[in-house]
Amino acid sequence: MIRVTVDSIRVSLLTQHRVVVLREADNRRYLPIWIGAFEADAIALALQGHEPQRPMTHDLLKSVFADLGATINSILVNDIQDSTFFARIVVEQGSRTIEIDARPSDAIALAVRSDVPIFVEAHVFDQAGVLFDEEDGATPAVEPNLQLDESDSEPTSEEGLSLFRDFINTLDLEDDEGSKDNK
Repeated sequence: MIRVTVDSIRVSLLTQHRVVVLREADNRRYLPIWIGAFEADAIALALQGHEPQRPMTHDLLKSVFADLGATINSILVNDIQDSTFFARIVVEQGSRTIEIDARPSDAIALAVRSDVPIFVEAHVFDQAGVLFDEEDGATPAVEPNLQLDESDSEPTSEEGLSLFRDFINTLDLEDDEGSKDNK
């Protein structure tokens, strides 16, 4: 298992689809996962420290675990099949460890609210991870703040991932406003 942090949440300027970008803790490898707009907003709000007046779904789930005497231990993005990512919420209740199947976007939203570690299985990184190259200045993801949910994601064949990597590497986030004014 590889420990990751939420590097950013980005939105494609072309499609408005959202991506959560996970970054390997001790490396420059990134794992972009398409997520839905609501999940992206839920993650972004928690990362920014905003607390809603009324509990959102992920806040509710966190409260339910606490009221049942369960502690969220970690989140694990454990698989990718046909471009769909899978995750597990690892919970401890008394002497039991329970693993609950979840969409990565929901699991990540819960992790940032609960301040628990996020892990990714090595084979998932091997299949869908991208390496950030500091020398060429390319950023590994789309643009800040959102993503398409796993159930709606694009196929993750090697060809599909290659196209995604090529797209990511062409993004220039530093000069978005200037390029709009010059056209």
